[in-house]
Amino acid sequence: MCVPEYGPVLVSGRFEPEERERIRAAAAGAPVEFVERPGDRADLLGSATVIAGTLSGEELAAASAVRWIHSWAAGVNADLAGGLDEHPATLTSSAGNGAIPLAEHAMMLMLMLNRDAARWARAQADHRWERFQHGELNGLTCGIIGLGHSGLDLAAKARAFHMRVVGVRRRTDRPSPGVDAVYAPEDLHRMLGEADFVVVTAPDTPATEHLVGEAEFRAMKESAFVVVVSRGGIVDDRALLRALTEGWIAGAGLDAHGEEPLPGASPFWDLPQVIVTPHNGATTAATRRRGVDIFVDNLERHVQGRPLANVVDKSAGY
Repeated sequence: MCVPEYGPVLVSGRFEPEERERIRAAAAGAPVEFVERPGDRADLLGSATVIAGTLSGEELAAASAVRWIHSWAAGVNADLAGGLDEHPATLTSSAGNGAIPLAEHAMMLMLMLNRDAARWARAQADHRWERFQHGELNGLTCGIIGLGHSGLDLAAKARAFHMRVVGVRRRTDRPSPGVDAVYAPEDLHRMLGEADFVVVTAPDTPATEHLVGEAEFRAMKESAFVVVVSRGGIVDDRALLRALTEGWIAGAGLDAHGEEPLPGASPFWDLPQVIVTPHNGATTAATRRRGVDIFVDNLERHVQGRPLANVVDKSAGY
């Protein structure tokens, strides 16, 4: 079989020889060109029927034959920003490739906040033996905003720590294994009031921008923590800073930030009840491998005329 309406498959990024062979095999005879960025082969943009990588608006305009574009990212904000939201090409994402390490990162931040691990780190730096009574996750409630790949993986991990799990998702009719109660977006405040940890795993879309602001922080317990591992911008940073400095909530673990890299002058760096990591939670070799697996599977589907997986609803943004 050949890719319908035979044309070049333009694949951007850096790949090991074995990965290149897998992609070529999946293309089943269609010519495959590997480039650092799609624009590096401007001569092929007009004839490529499949492109893997993020295109600028200018590159997208030149890609007149493309019918399927694959994003190497799980979140497609950058892809849609180039005008792809109005382009007829199907867009797929790598959603799910980083779900496991993101959930692990969220659990790490929850444990560190719950046990005040920074206090041990300070004592170790001072060579000081300091024992103190700390918390445990057992019996606490983990509230998850976004029950997609990362959210559901986190639910399973939180349940393993004997936590109660509640969550908010747009489609409450979809299965949510490991979640004790699923709330619709309009019931967000109810969920926030129950949670000891509020973990943001949702994608950054027009519907989730600044979803968590002053009213939401005031709906949380004063003893609760917020953890952000998916995308910045879902939490209103100014509202979060006020919530932290005025004691509306107990603390935060932040891997995703409204502005990245987080500026050196940001007050979040120095708040004692905040843990900052540099949007690094899913930076693992396995995340990358799973991303390649997703594309190879979809390329085989495309060649065989089967429905693609991870198709993005452009109107919803994910």
